[in-house]
Amino acid sequence: MSELIAIPFWLLVGLAILSAIAMVDRIFAPGVRWFFRRRVNEAIDELNARLDMRIQPFKVTRRQSLVDQLMYDPQVVAAVDAEAKKSGTPRAVEMARAQRYAREIVPQFSAYAYFGIGTRMARWLSQFVYRVRLGYSHDEDLKAINPEASVVFVMNHRSNMDYVLVTYMASTRASLSYAVGEWARIWLLQSLIRAMGAYFIRRGSGNDLYRRVLSRYVRMATRQGVTQAVFPEGGLSHDGRLRQPRLGLISYMVSDFDPKTDRDVVFVPVGVNYDRVIEDRVLTSRREHEATGRDFRTRPSTIAGFIGRLISLRLRGHLYRYGYACVSFGEPLSLARYMDDRNLDFREMADENRFAEIEKLGGDILDRIGAVIPVLPVALVASVFLDAADEPIGELELKSQVFDLIAALEKTGAYIHVPRGDRDYALSTGLRMLTLRHIVTRDGETGLYRANANETVLLEYYANSIEHLLARKAVTRTKAKAVRRKS
Repeated sequence: MSELIAIPFWLLVGLAILSAIAMVDRIFAPGVRWFFRRRVNEAIDELNARLDMRIQPFKVTRRQSLVDQLMYDPQVVAAVDAEAKKSGTPRAVEMARAQRYAREIVPQFSAYAYFGIGTRMARWLSQFVYRVRLGYSHDEDLKAINPEASVVFVMNHRSNMDYVLVTYMASTRASLSYAVGEWARIWLLQSLIRAMGAYFIRRGSGNDLYRRVLSRYVRMATRQGVTQAVFPEGGLSHDGRLRQPRLGLISYMVSDFDPKTDRDVVFVPVGVNYDRVIEDRVLTSRREHEATGRDFRTRPSTIAGFIGRLISLRLRGHLYRYGYACVSFGEPLSLARYMDDRNLDFREMADENRFAEIEKLGGDILDRIGAVIPVLPVALVASVFLDAADEPIGELELKSQVFDLIAALEKTGAYIHVPRGDRDYALSTGLRMLTLRHIVTRDGETGLYRANANETVLLEYYANSIEHLLARKAVTRTKAKAVRRKS
């Protein structure tokens, strides 16, 4: 019984390592996890005391728990059964597909990633590229929103910088959960985006099972009070105008909304505008090719050179940046109040009637967004030159027309950003941006300015950003140009 047993040294080392791992896993790891979980909870409590819109427990729930919760949602289970029956595929296979979609969609929010990394990067990048300004804001109405309501920031989509700019501008109010397209599913980048609470969507997917999983996640997050940010246009504007709303995500939020039992859903309209959109050449490339035959294609070398030149100019103090970027927050729209005023109940409607009412809601939301889009110097000057067509304009005449345009916009209640409160300075900053880019040219002998005929598409792009505020149509401009030519 007391005899010694000899074992190989490598086996002894292996047993020692396994014993150490078991001790760490069973004794030390729970304590470490408890310590860090406690620190995270304290940090979230501190953030909630500072934020206008609290971080809900749903947002910090373990990702796997959210995936499981989504997978066993009755409507997802029913969709899996229907898909298996329709395709003849084993139910287990369809369930695995649904789980893959769920893992693709569900984010993994990290308060540190959002507030420690994301918002700081957003602030630095926004201020590096633009002079950032807050436009109009319904502060009292925003503070009066029920803390238990699900808040959805709905905004126009001018640039991919919108994600960065609005994250920075809203960082004192809330942590936003964005719906991000497949363009962001890049190694490492997608992990950071998920950690910031964003969820990925496949735009235009015709897969019924995928759409059901996505709709249930959006509805689940909305019911649990997650603060979200949505672009009702569904994509970037290619001509500068507001696009027709694509209401997929909004319909997921409101279709089975019960104003009596569900927490209220409050839509906050957000208007964004820029003196220069970074990717304007890319966005207008198709229209540019149709108008002039010119092609504009992005290459990695072009992008790298552009970024390098931007940094070089900034370090040397020769960079004017890209002018002003401005964000305005409009009057919140309560879904419960909206439905009560119109005596609506989406759950009891036939599909056609429900979708028609959701379209009206989407149109109302888009009108509210359009009303708070800020008017910036470049848009003002571009509008005047676009109306002038190819006619030369002197500086005094330009000033007069810009001031008249400001007066007309003020009558509509639009927010006009006048830098330093000086209209002359606003005119000079807008004109400088357009002349530096050769969208507007100046005759050295006469001192007259004229729109560059080769840059009409880009001029229209910036003028169109405020066209809806003046209730003008492209047809009106075309007629005005025809009259000038005859005269």
